[in-house]
Amino acid sequence: MKFASAFAGFLATRHENGGTQTSRAVDRLMRPADSQRELDPLLIWPAAGLLLIGLVMVYSSSIAIAEGSRFTGHQSHYFLLRHAMFLAVGVGAGLAAFQLSMRQWQGLAPWLFLVGLLLLIVVLIPGVGREVNGAQRWLPLGPLNLQPSELMKLFVALYAADYTVRKLPDMGSFRRGFLPMAAMILLVGFLLLGEPDFGAFVVITAIAFGVLFLGGINVRVFALLALVAVIGFMLLIWLSPYRRDRIFGFMDPWQDAFGKGYQLSHALIAFGRGEWFGVGLGASVEKLFYLPEAHTDFLLAVIAEELGFAGVLTVIALFAILIHRALVLGREAVKLERYFSGLVAMGIGLWFGVQSFINMGVNMGLLPTKGLTLPLMSFGGSGIVANCLALAILLRVDWEVRQLKRGTAA
Repeated sequence: MKFASAFAGFLATRHENGGTQTSRAVDRLMRPADSQRELDPLLIWPAAGLLLIGLVMVYSSSIAIAEGSRFTGHQSHYFLLRHAMFLAVGVGAGLAAFQLSMRQWQGLAPWLFLVGLLLLIVVLIPGVGREVNGAQRWLPLGPLNLQPSELMKLFVALYAADYTVRKLPDMGSFRRGFLPMAAMILLVGFLLLGEPDFGAFVVITAIAFGVLFLGGINVRVFALLALVAVIGFMLLIWLSPYRRDRIFGFMDPWQDAFGKGYQLSHALIAFGRGEWFGVGLGASVEKLFYLPEAHTDFLLAVIAEELGFAGVLTVIALFAILIHRALVLGREAVKLERYFSGLVAMGIGLWFGVQSFINMGVNMGLLPTKGLTLPLMSFGGSGIVANCLALAILLRVDWEVRQLKRGTAA
């Protein structure tokens, strides 16, 4: 909370003084030159490691389902090729996104949020959105499918940061500071629950209100928000039969191991088989049509079975390094009065942290099934592209912070 108060003080000073010479200097940084030697390895290498491990494990976990499906043409490498293509598109989009300054991203933030809302509306139109397993979350674009909720996570991180910076004088007010943002998130939540995509709603809520908290929102307002959110989520679960079934299956998966507890019981079996160092890459039994969604929601369970505790610990360590660095980078940007950049970096860190924590918790039986993928690793085109864009923005924040420090030192 001390950090939030200090941040609010920084913003107030900027609002009164009309900006600083250092902020104007960074505004001139539009196209970085020779940036490869000026980027943080604690951002690049953990992210690259997660992306590459994900590529290998998606292939390993999807071979059986790809060979046994008519949809894939019985090609064992079907998901590998598509995931590699998604990675290539994500990296290309990331390189383009890196060329935009954070000042430009701030200007685009409200418009991107509006685009995200429109996409969430379009996906719910009968005959337009594609339905899979009872959920209408995808927009068919020829051979590819776009999942707007994945892009919305990034758009909300940008919008919440921009909103906080613009609303500094009103952050202590419930009506002027909190309610407008709450109304926007409730609208997003209403659209997501219509798909339904409860997991994405949880992550987006965490991103938005986490950024507001870091931006100095009134503590009593935030405490009230937390209480209302907990009650609201409990009601959403209780009033939805299939969500209730997930909770009951989570509480005792072995009671109905072939029904409500099927996914969780097989995920736990995969973890148990893996022991310390796994059964070997490619040797998983659970991926042989026992564990549903092995290459998406339950990728970590296959990692646990094939690579063991050592493999799971490696994945957790890489996520921990990346998320910690994103939060530290955000704090450094705030100290240099780059408030939007700092909040975006911390928002992206919250996004990766919350989503990976939920996915890992579900795979380990610590949380009820949510239908969330593992960021940077699980199969999914929209998710991978959105993750790569977020990484590019983090690298852009890091690059601008380094340039600003260099200019200040000079």
